[in-house]
Amino acid sequence: MSTANTAKLKEQFDAGLETRADFTIDQPTERYGAVDHAVWQQLYARQTALLKGRVCDEFLAGVDCIGMPPDRVPFFDEINAKLTPATGWQIVAVPGLVPDQVFFEHLANRRFPVTWWMRRPDQLDYLQEPDCFHDLFGHVPLLINPVFANYMHAYGRAALAANDAGALPLLARLYWYTVEFGLIRDAASPNGVKIYGAGIVSSKGETLYSQQSAAPNRLGFDLERVMRTRYRIDTFQKTYFVIDDFTQLFGVTQTDFAPLLAKLAAEPAFAAGDVLKRDRVITRGTQEGWQTDGDI
Repeated sequence: MSTANTAKLKEQFDAGLETRADFTIDQPTERYGAVDHAVWQQLYARQTALLKGRVCDEFLAGVDCIGMPPDRVPFFDEINAKLTPATGWQIVAVPGLVPDQVFFEHLANRRFPVTWWMRRPDQLDYLQEPDCFHDLFGHVPLLINPVFANYMHAYGRAALAANDAGALPLLARLYWYTVEFGLIRDAASPNGVKIYGAGIVSSKGETLYSQQSAAPNRLGFDLERVMRTRYRIDTFQKTYFVIDDFTQLFGVTQTDFAPLLAKLAAEPAFAAGDVLKRDRVITRGTQEGWQTDGDI
């Protein structure tokens, strides 16, 4: 997702990179050192091995189609040479998390902002802000899938309207529970689900937790339910929402959001771990290890 004026973003601005009005930069490939490439290589090898049998087929097909180099940080022009002809999307380099309005304008124009810098070796398992590996490996493979690519484009347009209407938190929850931490039905997999969300596929711990742990809830996707549900940014998720397929996800974008946002803005939010009587419960969590506060 996005935010404004983070400490990391200020650090990047202070580094002297020329930043345009839309927060894009030229990918500073000359700034990648041996450590950056080694971190990419380690993360890429670990996650591609771990995700086999756990992530949805569409994600793996995207990884194969795009052909990211396993041993170095990819050059964004190389990615765009495969991505743009397939779905009209392109990735653009940014210094870090960007303001919401800017982020949504990029999505609405089929541009996905990708942070240029790589995490340090001591940050392999946890990083407060998205880096190049999260943005590129986590998000981009599905952008070569036409149905998911269209969902992201439509989401950007809807989010711009929501931002103008002051209803951004509702759309932020939709992004969080689909693009970042979404699961998809697969009857043959543990707990009947596979992974597609970028926040999961780029994380070893959340990959295992989201699919195999007994602690979280796994609930059938429902648009209004998702938009009223708080989430966690500091721990693994208490609840994951499960789509049937990507066609269902794209169907969400056919919604007339204006009256829905007006309706939901007056409704109370649900806690991240709530299970309601009307929910389609795939697995009810044991709540082991849950924190009692911190939902946003």
